[in-house]
Amino acid sequence: MTLRTRLIVLCLALAPLAAFAQSNAPEALPAWDQLTPQQRDLLLAPVRERWNNSPPARRQHMLDHAQRWQAMTPEQRKHARHGMKRWRDMPPEKRAQARALFEHLQTLPESERKAMVQRWKTMDAAERKAWVEAHPPSERSGER
Repeated sequence: MTLRTRLIVLCLALAPLAAFAQSNAPEALPAWDQLTPQQRDLLLAPVRERWNNSPPARRQHMLDHAQRWQAMTPEQRKHARHGMKRWRDMPPEKRAQARALFEHLQTLPESERKAMVQRWKTMDAAERKAWVEAHPPSERSGER
C-alpha cells in the first residue's frame, strides 16, 4: 500500500471520530433572559435548597454576601475568587491558624494589628502552632 493510500484510509477511519467530536462540542449557551423557565429553575434549585435549609441568621449572611458581591467591581470579584480558591486549597491546619489569627486581630486596635501581623510573619511553624493552641479560634468560626 502506498503512502498516499495509507493516508486516505487513515482519514476515512478518523472521519467518524471528528464528526463525533464536533457534534459533542459545547454550544454557546444563551443569556439568562433567553433561558427557559425550566433551565432557570434548574440553576436556582441548589440555592433555593440551601436557603430553605439555613437558619435565619445564615440566611441574612447569604443575603448580605450577595449584596456585597453585586457592589464589587470586576477586579474586586477576581481578587475575591482568588482568595476563595486559596482558602479551598489550604490545608486544615493552616485554615485553623488563619481563623485564630483573624479572630485575634479583630480584637486589637489598628496599631497592634500591624505589629501582630509582623510578629506572625517571623514565627516558624512550631511557634505558630503554639500560638494557635494558646489562642484557639471560636467554634463558631468553623462554620460555612
